[in-house]
Amino acid sequence: METIIIFLVGILTAVAIYLLLSKSLIRVILGTAILSHAVHLLILAMGGLKEGTVPLLGEEAESYVDALPQALILTAIVISFAVTAFILVLAYRAYQELGTDDLDEMRGVNDE
Repeated sequence: METIIIFLVGILTAVAIYLLLSKSLIRVILGTAILSHAVHLLILAMGGLKEGTVPLLGEEAESYVDALPQALILTAIVISFAVTAFILVLAYRAYQELGTDDLDEMRGVNDE
């Protein structure tokens, strides 16, 4: 199962890099969102997909599941959602001011 998740992380990373290298600002924002999801899956895979019970005091079990990767991923999801919302608002404001979402036109580069 971890091998499938690692392949999925590689595919998501490739798609994210492709979107990050485009000229459209919306595609760049989508690329950062997909890259953050790939990192979340990578953290989950690195933590290991173990079977066991929740580590509670007073319970006897043969194996426990480490809760740290899930806590890190939950925190990262909240932070990436806030950053994506902020970047979307900035992109909307830039579109209102400049009338385009092309990064080269925003930068003022003329094609020769």
